[in-house]
Amino acid sequence: MLWWRSRNWHHHRAHLSQSRTALVTQCFTALCVTVLVSACASSDSQTQVHRESDTKLSPVTAKVIDVIDGDTIEIQINGRNETVRLIGIDTPETVHPTKPVQCYGPEASAYLSTVLPKGTLIDVTRDVEARDYFGRLLLYVHRHIDNLFVNLHLVETGHATALPYAPNTSLSTQFARAAQQAHTAKLGLWRACSR
Repeated sequence: MLWWRSRNWHHHRAHLSQSRTALVTQCFTALCVTVLVSACASSDSQTQVHRESDTKLSPVTAKVIDVIDGDTIEIQINGRNETVRLIGIDTPETVHPTKPVQCYGPEASAYLSTVLPKGTLIDVTRDVEARDYFGRLLLYVHRHIDNLFVNLHLVETGHATALPYAPNTSLSTQFARAAQQAHTAKLGLWRACSR
């Protein structure tokens, strides 16, 4: 009797082992399919961001619709209107819902309107992160007609300060150098807002 139990036990144990192997294989297959589907969905959303903005490798041409303030514009890109925050820089506030108009804010906004009047063609590129918390595109802007690097130009003329904000910091050294030169020369806000 003991021999029969022992033999059946080994047979039963082998059957359990095969069942566990099959279950593990099914679970692993399901996990792989889930990861693959998630990766495809993520890829689709990343492709959409590339389509609506651009890549670091090749600029996309867009058109200025309006200037909102000294570092924010409205553009038309790929058939859509988008709000763009110029990255790497900061200008004094003029339209912030909870902050008063700051020193040199109106001048910075007016200057950007002369640099990028409505209808101006621009070439835009992004850095690491495509959008900010508010859903605005985060872009470097070059004026199409003469390749003027608008973000840098605003810092060089004292209409903006350098504002590194990770992870979009690939040009932060260039912006910091320009801000130091504008500060030393007391250009724009560095002259008007010094205490």
